This record gives sequence, structure tokens and C-alpha cells, in this order.
Amino acid sequence: MTRIPTEPGPTEEAPAVDDTHTPSPAAHPKNALDTYFKISARGSTFGNELRGGLTTFMAMAYIVLLNPIILSGADVTGAKLGHAQLTTATALAAAVTTILMGVIGNVPLAVAAGLSVSGAISALVVPHTTWSQAMGLCVIYGLLIVLLVVSGLREKIMNGIPLPLKHAITIGIGLFVAIIGFYKAGFVHTGGPTPLSLGPFGELEGWPVLIFCLTLLTIFVLLARNIRGAILIGIAAGTVVAVIVNKVAGLDAKAWGGSAPVWPGSPVSAPDFGLFGHVDVVGAFGGKGLGAISATVAVFTLVLAGFFDAMATIIGVGTEAGLADKQGRMPGLSKALFIDGAGGAIGGVAGASGQTVFVESATGVGDGARTGLASAVTGGMFALMLFFSPVAAVVPVQVASAALVVIGSMMMSQARHIDWSDREVAIPAFLTCVLMPFTYSITAGVAAGVISYTVIKAGTGKWREPGPLMWILTGVFVVYFALTPIKSWLGVH
Repeated sequence: MTRIPTEPGPTEEAPAVDDTHTPSPAAHPKNALDTYFKISARGSTFGNELRGGLTTFMAMAYIVLLNPIILSGADVTGAKLGHAQLTTATALAAAVTTILMGVIGNVPLAVAAGLSVSGAISALVVPHTTWSQAMGLCVIYGLLIVLLVVSGLREKIMNGIPLPLKHAITIGIGLFVAIIGFYKAGFVHTGGPTPLSLGPFGELEGWPVLIFCLTLLTIFVLLARNIRGAILIGIAAGTVVAVIVNKVAGLDAKAWGGSAPVWPGSPVSAPDFGLFGHVDVVGAFGGKGLGAISATVAVFTLVLAGFFDAMATIIGVGTEAGLADKQGRMPGLSKALFIDGAGGAIGGVAGASGQTVFVESATGVGDGARTGLASAVTGGMFALMLFFSPVAAVVPVQVASAALVVIGSMMMSQARHIDWSDREVAIPAFLTCVLMPFTYSITAGVAAGVISYTVIKAGTGKWREPGPLMWILTGVFVVYFALTPIKSWLGVH
């Protein structure tokens, strides 16, 4: 991956990775597409971008199936949600936002319905509102994040986070991605005598877990042999094996976690745009909705989840792609942040809940993606899913999970940049890294790292060193951790 060759001085602006220098002869653009996306300038190729975009899509195609399950299971007042409508809305919002991220932001980041946002919408909002009111809250939180971007505050916050914490965020996301992969594959389980166990009873069982292991080892071997497209090849091979095993062993969908790898009788399905445009941005604040206080708390929760989850993911994936300078800053960051914020509003209008950058974008980066062309490819695949959604169900979650574990292992390389002998940075870095997977929350990891960093600096007499923004963030995150007692004090349930 390409890196910035020089470090800016104390008064210099961070140089852009690709946008401000004249490419060397070896990196001279080959055509208009190359010129626009700066493919050669970033040390990539059209093949790398195509393969990376496809890999990212295959790693996150599950969202087309999972998001409707999360939202359709909600007790929605005043609306009967159809599974086909939610599937169309999910694919549509992901396609539009991801293509915008690629074409405008020119970064290899895919955007789709955030599970943390959808979970909050399903559990906290829709049981007490109409669907249009719930989507209205998504539009509001998205516009608030856009406002933070336009004001420059969001980028200042990202650039104001100390470099060791940025490396720790990348590591933490890697661990978080890995534990998601292991859990979704059934390799680790919860609910036993220990918080986590190997399989449901301390041992592995079932064909799906075996296929996960085989896919994981296949990708690792291909990577060790420096085979291009190792992750994509591994996913494709694992899917083929899964289809064969499922046919021979006669497994049902439950054994695969809900969706068996079976080639659909008809891969084509007609999209249903019934949820599009049903948005009420003020109803949730009235007497027939959540009420002013509850709706405000819900928006605050959604902003925190959307803001910091995406911030950490952009830092982690951008660093892994070599798009950050030596200070951990990404040139052209404001465009990517704007599209990510707009994703909240786009998802609300589409009826799919708020959109956010997906950590699965790292799988495409691991397969060579460096530009927005990869995101355009991923978005194009989501657009195809409007008509071919049954095909997305062919890739079992166990196969996609193997790719997540692989990416987790890659992102651990950032640990070499942290001075673990300096406890003033090592302790906050440690808390950031471990709390993301342990709490299953990126925001919780970032919050713990920021709070511990400022408190330790203050405790050692260096309270000015973190800077005003870090102290403001500390106050915000203290509220985040104390949100439950605050809601109880306000009488919000």
C-alpha cells in the first residue's frame, strides 16, 4: 500500500496523498477513468478496484437479508412492514449511498444500513411511533451529522484525536471485526457457563462451522502465497463448497443461521418501493409519538452511534488503505464524512434506517482497493440486488465471516506503531482496543480511550496537552456512559 513519503512540519498542512503532486511516469493516468479516480496515482489498478469492490460486496451482502429481519420483527405502530419492501429499501439505500461515496468521496468505503442504528430504531423507536416517524428521526440525525461536517467540526474532531489512539482504533476495529466473524460463523458461542465458548458446548459442531474453518484457512494460505484476490477467491470457493455440502447433507436453513446456500429457483425478483418517501420529521416529537424529550434522547443516541462508529471505521479502513498521512489524517476527508452523514437521511427517505460506513469495507482494501471506483462497483452490485436479491442469499454467513476474521488479522499490524512502554498512551490504547470487541460497540471503545487519555494526562499534570476538543469529547462520552441514569432522571423509558 502507498504511504506518505514525508511528514509535515509543525506549521505545514498535511500533504494530500494523491491530489496535490504530479504523478511519476510510472503512475501516469492511462485513461479518463484512471484520471478521475486516481487509480494509478494511488498505486492501484482497474483489476484491483474491481476485485476489491466485489469482495466488499460479498462480505456485506448479508445486510440485504439481515436488515429486513431486524426491522420487520419490530412492533410498528400504524404500519405493516413487508419483507419485500424492506429488502428493496435496504438495497436501494446502500446502492445510492455507496456509489456517492465512491464517485464523490473517492474512497473505498461501502455504506449500508448500520446494524447499531437499525437495532436502536427497532428496539427504542418504532414500538412507540409510526414507521414514517421513525424514518423521520433517521433523517434528522443524518442532517445533524451533515451539519457537523459542513461546520468542519467533525473533521476537526477526527484530526484532533491523538495518533496513538487512531492506531488503537484501527486495532480495536480489527478485533471487533474478528469477533463478529467468529460469532456469526458459530465458532464461538454465548449463553454457556462462560461468557464465550468454543462452539455451543465447548466444542465445534456442524458442517457450516467446518466450512468456515476451511474457507478461513484457504484465504490465509492464499495470502501467504501472495495470490492476488485471495479473499474473493476464498469466498467464492467457500460458497461453492457450501452449496455442494448443503445439497449432499440435506441441511436446513436453521443449521446455516437462517439462510441456506441454495441456488434460487428464480434469481430474479421485482423490487417493491412501497416504503420510499414515507417520512415524518416532526411527528415523533408530538403527543402521538415518542414525545419531545424521548425523541431528543433517541436522536442523540442515533447521532452518537452514527458519528463515532463511522469515524472510527473511516480511520481504521483509511489507514489500512494507505490513505492517511503520518499524522493519521486523510486528505479529502470532508467529502467522505459528508456522504456518510447524508446516508442517515438517505436511508430514512428510502425506508431502510440510517446508513453508515461498514467495517466490511476493509475486506475490499485487503484485496487491493484504494479508490472510489471499488465503492462504485460495490454500489452497482447493491443496485443489481434490487432485481436479484435471491442471489445474495447464496453466500452463507459462515463464508463471509471467514473474510472478516482475515481482515481482523491484517488490521492488527497497526500495533507496531504504538509505544506500549509509554503508559500515558498505552493504557488508553489498550482500553480502546479491547472494549470494542468486549462490549460489541465501536463507540464504547472510542469513548473509553478518549476519557482515559484525558484523565491520565490531567493526573500527570499535563491537562493542557489533549486540547479543547478532546476535553469536549470527554464530556460527551461521560454523558454517553451515563445515558441510562440520565434518562431515568428525565423520566424517559
